[in-house]
Amino acid sequence: MLNIQVKDQRNLVTEAELFQAMKDAAPILARAQAGEAKYADSQGWLDLDKWAGDRWLKEIEALADRVRKTSDAFVLIGVGGSNNAARSVIEALADGSGCEIIYAGNTLSPHALNKMLRSLEGKDYCIDCIAKNFETLEPGSSFRILREAMAKKYSPEEAARRTICTGTYGSSLEELCRAEGYTFVPFPTDVGGRYSAFSYVGLLPMAVAGIDIRALVRGGAEMAARLHAEGAESNLALRYAALRNLYNRKGYTLEMLASFEPQFRWFNKWWVQLFGESEGKDGKGIFPVAGEYSEELHAVGQYLQDGAPLMFETFLDVEEPTDHLIIHADGKRDFFDYLNEKDFWDINRAAFEATVTAHSGKMPCVLLKVGALDASHFGQLFYFFQFACYLSGEILGINPFDQPGVEAYKGWMFKALGK
Repeated sequence: MLNIQVKDQRNLVTEAELFQAMKDAAPILARAQAGEAKYADSQGWLDLDKWAGDRWLKEIEALADRVRKTSDAFVLIGVGGSNNAARSVIEALADGSGCEIIYAGNTLSPHALNKMLRSLEGKDYCIDCIAKNFETLEPGSSFRILREAMAKKYSPEEAARRTICTGTYGSSLEELCRAEGYTFVPFPTDVGGRYSAFSYVGLLPMAVAGIDIRALVRGGAEMAARLHAEGAESNLALRYAALRNLYNRKGYTLEMLASFEPQFRWFNKWWVQLFGESEGKDGKGIFPVAGEYSEELHAVGQYLQDGAPLMFETFLDVEEPTDHLIIHADGKRDFFDYLNEKDFWDINRAAFEATVTAHSGKMPCVLLKVGALDASHFGQLFYFFQFACYLSGEILGINPFDQPGVEAYKGWMFKALGK
């Protein structure tokens, strides 16, 4: 189970300050635990049984099994919240036991789209167009070119059998499915895209890739039970939310999510979207960035250590080894004999601990202890950060569920395209 530890050599936030901030936010926590009427159209994720209960899991597993039996690849057509959660788990944990997952609907680059189409050559595949609002340009345009590609490869009946759409009931996407005979599955109307990991949106692609979605949901349920039971004085999500808002008030306006495991590469993108889209409004918000260490210590490490004091770091600290690899002596004079017979897990761990020690002298460092890198812990992380984002947004004084600023560029884009 997740836990938080703070490393801050300058003690910028004292335990007394944090305790008071958590106490002050107790009413926010109580409202979040109960669910708020004003957010009723956005809180379908609070109770995992609503969209990830046994009934839904059986449906998802059956559909995923059908896809795996007929396909080498599965094309996930989606952008932002419609693909980030699934991709973060698939890219971290997929072991080849399921279909290859290919991503579309997240770019308008012809080079990238042609590369995606070439990757499907010689493969049998199914596609899943995920779109809560079937007006978004990236998935809508990718869906068109993939339908065209399928029409060249399969009969109309077979292409229809291989086409899945995840959308809202009553939408134009559902109408298209009914007209063309595509399989339609629900995108919850009361769950925003960035909160949709525990629904058809995230779980179907994961299941197709061979991920144990029941373990993931169990992990999320365990975290939900914990966060709904803990009071303000000990609540893990409230502690994190209060800390980040205290740092923000002290001038630390950027948060870097960092880890020493590249398996978190796509999870970082999910986290950046969650907090960026949820909190960046009304002229407020902590700007979310991500660091993949140790590589980026050789890219932004200098700035982190000696640059302007703008940010604090949250480290995902994986406690159980993800793998092992020993460096053996080879008798050659390369001056790396100090590594003889050492495990890369221990070497990576030494780099992690050294970085935290160095950085915590410059900026606050929050260590989120993650027991292991597996489906259950990904489920815990999804629910923890979603709930913490809700609390943090409320502390900040903004609506953590809307995203009015996302629409600004779309008007100009649609005008340029003649819509």
